[in-house]
Amino acid sequence: MPPAEDLTLRDGLRLFTPATALVRVPESFFAGNPIEAQVVLASIGDVSDVLRRLLTGGHSVVAGRLVGAFRAIGRGDAAGEIASTMKAAGYDVRESDPFVNPPPAAPLPAMAPIVGRMRAMWQAMRGKVMEAFPPPPGLPADRAAYLRSVDEIYRADAYHSLSIEGYSVSVALVERVRTGEWDPEHHDADRQSRDTLAARGYWQAFQAVKANVAEIVAGAPAGSIVRAAHREWYRELFQPCVAAGLIGAAALAGYRNDAVYLRTSRYVPPRWETLRDAIPALFDLLENEAEPAVRAVLGHWLFGFVHPYPDGNGRMARFLMNAMLASGGYPWTVVRVEDRAEYLGALDRASIDGDIAPFAAFLAGCVERASRDRDAAVSNTASKVIAHRGPATPSEPRT
Repeated sequence: MPPAEDLTLRDGLRLFTPATALVRVPESFFAGNPIEAQVVLASIGDVSDVLRRLLTGGHSVVAGRLVGAFRAIGRGDAAGEIASTMKAAGYDVRESDPFVNPPPAAPLPAMAPIVGRMRAMWQAMRGKVMEAFPPPPGLPADRAAYLRSVDEIYRADAYHSLSIEGYSVSVALVERVRTGEWDPEHHDADRQSRDTLAARGYWQAFQAVKANVAEIVAGAPAGSIVRAAHREWYRELFQPCVAAGLIGAAALAGYRNDAVYLRTSRYVPPRWETLRDAIPALFDLLENEAEPAVRAVLGHWLFGFVHPYPDGNGRMARFLMNAMLASGGYPWTVVRVEDRAEYLGALDRASIDGDIAPFAAFLAGCVERASRDRDAAVSNTASKVIAHRGPATPSEPRT
């Protein structure tokens, strides 16, 4: 076994300390895992532990690599300390940058590892999103028409979003809930049906989201609006199930306090203890991002990556996506159930492999389809109006 001072115990596992790991990993680790390397480097507040291991083993080559790595993430103080101390001990240290490409961002030393990771991934991925997406149309001049289009798409959105999550819903069920024919007071089937309760919760949450979208298309900051409102969306989503007694009232309390695993993915979300740092960091990123498309794509993906709730994360992520799309004037966009495999596969590529390009391209295609459908609906409405009015009367010639 390695010396006890090189190890730390966490959840019954013996792990190398960060300082030891940085000395032991090969140079290829920095090129193959730049975000992970950056987060670990940034977590080293004082380099004394790193230096102790470098000096004890006479690791002059490793020292040069770490000097270059610390300098690459903006930690010139740490790089200088290592170089000066190794030189004072008689070692010839030749600085080399182990990163193939410069790290996208340098987390602050005091930042929680999950926050540093999220910020680094956001910076690394945002360029791919902008390459895939059409430019934002801008906030709609006719806000009432935009909100009417949101109302009109509700049935399709509810059907597809609930179906993606495995609920057995029909357009007829969605419509029955929408028109108020859902009657849990007098019908046991409505009170106890998991699918009907999910449809009712979706209707309630959709109304809350639409009210926030109205603020966003009027010019309110989307990130701040969603930061304040997303808990209400979640409560509305599951309130019918709580009222019917299918789940306990504690489910409405907020973020999960246990591990969560995804049935259809190899991806395992972060530990629940990280959520208190991760969720504020997510909304900081949304508030500080200038590009609506980046907010929509990375907001959706990162919400699922963090997976803050025990259930409903997919529906919440799609609500968040559409609120962010509205901030750029993009239409409300439905992810269809028939595209479920491609959709979930693209999310996995981003979460497991760090490749956001397939997911950005997938959502860009969904937005373009939504734009075509909206334009066709507007054109069809205009045609009906013209047909109702009859042919235009020729104007008299000017004298």
